[in-house]
Amino acid sequence: GFPEGNSIEGDDNLQSMLVGAMMRKIKSRTWKKQRYFRLQDDCMTIWYKSKKAGNAHSTFSVSEVEAVREGHQSEVLLSIADEFPANRCFTLVFRGRKGNLDLVAESAEEAQTWVKGIRKLIENVENMGEREKLDQWISDWFKKADKDRDGRMNFKEVRDLLKMMNIDMNEDHALRLFTLADKSCTGSLEDDEFVLFYKMLTQREDVLAVFQEFSSDGQTLSQRDLEDFLREEQLEGDNVQQHAMHLIEQYEPSETAKMLNIMTFDGFLMYLGSTEGSIFNPQQRGIYQNMALPLCHYFISSSHNTYLMEDQLRGQSSVEGYIRALNRGCRCVEVDCWDGANGEPIVYHGHTFTSKILFKDVVTAVGNYAFKVSEYPVILSIENHCSVEQQRVMAQHLCHILGEKLLKKPLDGHASNSLPSPEDLKGKILVKAKKIGGLEENIGTLVEDSLSGEVTDEDDMAEMEEENMHRDSVRGRTKVGPRSTAEPGKKSKQDLSKELSDCVVYCKSFHFRSFRHSQLHSKFYEVASFTESKARKYLKESGAEFVQHNSRQLTRVYPTGFRTDSSNFNPQEMWNAGCQIVALNFQTAGEGMDLNDGLFSQNGCCGYVLKPSFMQQTKSGFDPESPQKQEDYQPVILNIQVISGQQLPKVNIKEGSIVDPLVRVEIHGVPLDQAKQETRYIENNGFNPVWHDYLRFTIHTPELALVRFVVEDYDKTSKNDFVGQYTVPLTCMQQGYRHIHLLSRDGTSIPPSSLFVHVRITEL
Repeated sequence: GFPEGNSIEGDDNLQSMLVGAMMRKIKSRTWKKQRYFRLQDDCMTIWYKSKKAGNAHSTFSVSEVEAVREGHQSEVLLSIADEFPANRCFTLVFRGRKGNLDLVAESAEEAQTWVKGIRKLIENVENMGEREKLDQWISDWFKKADKDRDGRMNFKEVRDLLKMMNIDMNEDHALRLFTLADKSCTGSLEDDEFVLFYKMLTQREDVLAVFQEFSSDGQTLSQRDLEDFLREEQLEGDNVQQHAMHLIEQYEPSETAKMLNIMTFDGFLMYLGSTEGSIFNPQQRGIYQNMALPLCHYFISSSHNTYLMEDQLRGQSSVEGYIRALNRGCRCVEVDCWDGANGEPIVYHGHTFTSKILFKDVVTAVGNYAFKVSEYPVILSIENHCSVEQQRVMAQHLCHILGEKLLKKPLDGHASNSLPSPEDLKGKILVKAKKIGGLEENIGTLVEDSLSGEVTDEDDMAEMEEENMHRDSVRGRTKVGPRSTAEPGKKSKQDLSKELSDCVVYCKSFHFRSFRHSQLHSKFYEVASFTESKARKYLKESGAEFVQHNSRQLTRVYPTGFRTDSSNFNPQEMWNAGCQIVALNFQTAGEGMDLNDGLFSQNGCCGYVLKPSFMQQTKSGFDPESPQKQEDYQPVILNIQVISGQQLPKVNIKEGSIVDPLVRVEIHGVPLDQAKQETRYIENNGFNPVWHDYLRFTIHTPELALVRFVVEDYDKTSKNDFVGQYTVPLTCMQQGYRHIHLLSRDGTSIPPSSLFVHVRITEL
């Protein structure tokens, strides 16, 4: 059956996991239950069951596990730290939004066995080629459908499996393939016979047509044929000879064909399904942009209410929110601080029923996870509601826990009139908060050595009022926690501790009056925060001034308080104005996060994307409302032919329902470019629908455009169901015949679901 090529024999950890072990599964301080865990023979599936339950058991695949964390690294395990030592505890973190699994092994050695073993298996999965991944995927399905566990499947089992896989096959066609695949003539398919059956089933006529068009003999592609294809269709004309040789070497499965320097249909299909054949240009996957410009010239991946895992009224606050956001490349996280018991500041969504976590635990998590996926700086955006005493405690925690990582003073030798660059600030954590006085005082000697100062809090007064009124109406006017006593319009003074103020260097929160006022008086290190509605107002009234302001300073935009369901606004309109810190609820799946993931999937997923050059010059005059007026105005036409879909996931749980898929292509960019077009829908075929529909868009500001492909299940009576999506910056799109590997609602991959398209971009 399946590739066992990962030297299981020599690995004691894996050997021991195949035998299995009793461990405790922990859900809370009180819920701690014994479960027997065992690695299955496929070295991909982990199986577990409780002692008493009859034959009920659960399984999960190693490919679903994103990471293993050792010790007390989750709230649940921290809560039982006094009972079980750290060296016996570990946490399995799953991709997407599936909850963590917290485990306690019988001994420290046993814990190490599982931690190291699972890490090894994850590494194996990551090193699997496309073909092995596909085989593995088929094998996983085979196991699901082999109801009587005898390692073989009769025609009825195969038929049920096709339904599960969203394949609506006509019975005769399926039976014909079944008989062909049943090489052993036993009336049932064994593991490898099923793989053969599946491969016959997935014959790609659409790709075959392209292959035959370029093949001189109709059977194979010579190197010359492949070069023609790369030049004419894929528009990859550079070094085309080497490129063709590389593709044959990399993707051709037949050794004979490799020796003859030709490509078979199998190799061609492997190439088109690989990262090089995908719509996203591999050259823009890694860090390819100049990282040495001032911070304000980059879009920065930013999160709002980072501590929330669900909605804003009753949701769970959790350190996990920070870990997840940072691991997704987020570079600006929000910390809402309030006075807590025993002099320890706490983090939660003020005046609501969300649970509370300790400020110091948040700082620890940020310190631990800030630079795991990106070495570029992280901004801690602090919303401070604490007394001076607890602010001092906050400052102590920041300094002690973060140590060298915390930026405490301006960089040596850095020009004192512009922001440093992401490159300059590698490995540093910056605090964004209010500050007494300016940066100049940090540099010179302090004028007065008072221990606290006053800052005006007119900043978000109106904002807080709007939000508080709204919270009251939602809560039916039950009072929770201290109220802000200021009347609207009165400026409340907030005392600020000097220690906390000193932690703020390049990101001083300030109150924005107008673009004119800022141009004359505000400093490069001052950061204005706007709610989405405020930002929208400025966008419409004075777009060009907004863009200009953002070429000098950082701006943060966050969702209004009315979004108690933690929904997101569309970040694109804010990026159009050059706003860098557009804060989204990372915990909420949907269009907003899809666009964020799309924009930041380039440049090494490092959380910083360079703004187009026309947004960097102070004199640019670019106005998102009228892009035609821009100096180097060069619109393009985007032609997309949506050819076919492959193995779309089943969305409707209803028995026997099959998807009726349609594809919508959306352009997100300046207002003039916002557009959507759809293909027709195909009835009852989620397996290999073919559209061959042409869509065409005119794009005025290609540098800012994102292209989002959405697949939906057409429903004439109600709203279409979401099936999958993929978002890519127009500037990162490869042309020609390309596969788009779809993502699920929460941004994780759903292999082998894909779309096959043809892309052409031409200047107008």
